[in-house]
Amino acid sequence: MYKWYVVQVFSTHEKKVKKALEEHLDLKGMTDFIDQILIPTENVSEVKKGRQHVIEKRLWPGYLLVKMNLTDESWQYVKNTNGVIEFLGGEKPVPLTENEVQDILKDLEDKKQKITQKHKFEVGDPVKIIDGVFVNFIGSVIDVFHDKGRLSVMVSIFGRDTRVDDLEFTQVEEISEENEIS
Repeated sequence: MYKWYVVQVFSTHEKKVKKALEEHLDLKGMTDFIDQILIPTENVSEVKKGRQHVIEKRLWPGYLLVKMNLTDESWQYVKNTNGVIEFLGGEKPVPLTENEVQDILKDLEDKKQKITQKHKFEVGDPVKIIDGVFVNFIGSVIDVFHDKGRLSVMVSIFGRDTRVDDLEFTQVEEISEENEIS
């Protein structure tokens, strides 16, 4: 019976391990034992040089999900693949419960449907401008345009509130409330 297991692998080697496991299924006679191998990922939007880029980011660096029928042979096949450290559970691999699997797969499906913003600026957040004409000015976010990777900030110049528009996310940094005065 197929169950989902969590396999720990060398971080940044998730794709290599997945490829190695999939490539040798036929050769090692494991096609009846291993059904699916999954790398949990999400799409993340980040802005670089004024352009928005969507990248695939691993949710659990160093881990794979493997749906398999656990036998001594299938366990050894996965365990002896280059880049695999161990199954979660140590000596005796422990499968995920049905509820855990449903929650994880639903979460992955939800993340596949949307793009996560790398910068989480919200209206009212205190920020410091770190690039451009208004460098070192401190203000608060008044508008956020996630689709463009830009925002507007209200700063005080000579005692008057002044709106600074069209700042890229990379031109500002969040500051904590305690550091706002310094």
